[in-house]
Amino acid sequence: MRLAKNIQSLAGTAVTAYEQECEEIISSRCREKHRIERALDGMLGFCFDKNMLEMYRKLCRYYYGIDQKSAIEHVYAYRDMWDPEGVEKMPRIQWNYKAEENSK
Repeated sequence: MRLAKNIQSLAGTAVTAYEQECEEIISSRCREKHRIERALDGMLGFCFDKNMLEMYRKLCRYYYGIDQKSAIEHVYAYRDMWDPEGVEKMPRIQWNYKAEENSK
């Protein structure tokens, strides 16, 4: 129980720190790939926290406008770490969607 509280406390500290960095990157329209990726890499380990996950998604969407391939790689990194079943299902879902679309 104490470990869980410590993890949540650490996540709260991380959210506060990365929130400032994320907002600075986006508000300044930063295009420095290294800086953006460093932030995403640091945030990834805390994406079990819903607030961190929201920021991670926001920064990925922003990064998509700069480097689509790298942004998608970060989305897959999240899925590999936190949603492995989603990664396995994704190609099949996309395939079914295209098949349904073509059958109309």
